[in-house]
Amino acid sequence: MSLYTLSFAGGSLVLIAPLLVTLALKVNDLVGSDHAAKNLALVTGVGSLLSMVSNPFFGRLSDRTTARLGMRRPWMLLGLAGGTLGTLTVALAPNIPVVLAGWCVTQVFFNALLAAQVAVLPDQVPVPQRGLVSGILGICLPLASVAGTYLVQAFNGTELAMFLAPCAVGGLCVVLFVTRLNDRRLDPADRPPWSLREIAGTFYVNPRRNPDFAWAFASRFMVVMAYAFLVTYQAYYLLHGLGSSEHDVPHQIYLGTLAQSVVLIAASPVAGRLSDRVGRRKAFVALAAVIYGAALVVIATANSLGGYIVGMAISGLGFGMYMAVDLALVVDVLPDSGSSAKDLGVLNIAGALPFALAPALAPVILALGGGSYTVLYSVAGGCALLGAAAIWPVRGVR
Repeated sequence: MSLYTLSFAGGSLVLIAPLLVTLALKVNDLVGSDHAAKNLALVTGVGSLLSMVSNPFFGRLSDRTTARLGMRRPWMLLGLAGGTLGTLTVALAPNIPVVLAGWCVTQVFFNALLAAQVAVLPDQVPVPQRGLVSGILGICLPLASVAGTYLVQAFNGTELAMFLAPCAVGGLCVVLFVTRLNDRRLDPADRPPWSLREIAGTFYVNPRRNPDFAWAFASRFMVVMAYAFLVTYQAYYLLHGLGSSEHDVPHQIYLGTLAQSVVLIAASPVAGRLSDRVGRRKAFVALAAVIYGAALVVIATANSLGGYIVGMAISGLGFGMYMAVDLALVVDVLPDSGSSAKDLGVLNIAGALPFALAPALAPVILALGGGSYTVLYSVAGGCALLGAAAIWPVRGVR
């Protein structure tokens, strides 16, 4: 379990570090601050669309894999190698088209890695322990965020190292887990034949037959939309909303991420464990989304770096509780245990689509709000509250 947690954090690290800092700064260096937001929207939006397709697709392939290495291990290794190559391409890119191409490769292969990693949870963790385990996994994103922003600021001024240091550290964590994993193996006789219906079902779970899954999908979509507004435009919020200098932004994002992560790491395992003990999921998920929405309002109304850091700390409480219990809730209502990686890949669309929509919607919201990040993050807070409301119709778990 320690190695699984370490690997999950490593998989998050390789993808989150560019999203938090380096990708925005790379785009800003290439096109200047006047055109950065529009070009960043293009790069992150297209990359997110590809991640929506690649995660369930590779999850489906993982569910059908009969290799001697197992069902999950081959895709972790392939995803890590391909994603690192894409990150290198972004780091060395001389223009936006090359950044876009590199980021697309990064998203496709790192999502193959993540699809295989998350499938280990339903593969090997029994139901009474899933709240605890998902709570432990819930600390992986903040650990990755802190590690990523720390590594980036440590190599500030050396662009190639800013991109590749997180890949090196995260990749090592993944490889350590892969070498020790007692991976599930699929008998070739149990692999279903390919069909057009099965291929189409790769990206879809019938909401009429599985309404609980559909509501859980909607809740996660809205909460991650709030998160996407925050992290995608965090650098520009500091630059234009609080008046920070470009040189100070990596360190300030590190401080905010650290404050968020300290609280999140404390809250996530506790929330997951309490959820197991009381046998309830929905109340924890709804309360967490409300807290996260309140945190975004604090950030929206902040007029100093201190206010931003306080808001980030509160967001750590909400997001930590949410990610800890929501994953356990979703695994409990999966419609078909024989295609868990694929179904979790479909759920990942709720985590990827907001990163495609947020960059497209944010410029419109900013334009309507006169360029105010207070308006943008207030809208984000409203999204989190909708995420809280969407979880109550779930009937399959308490």
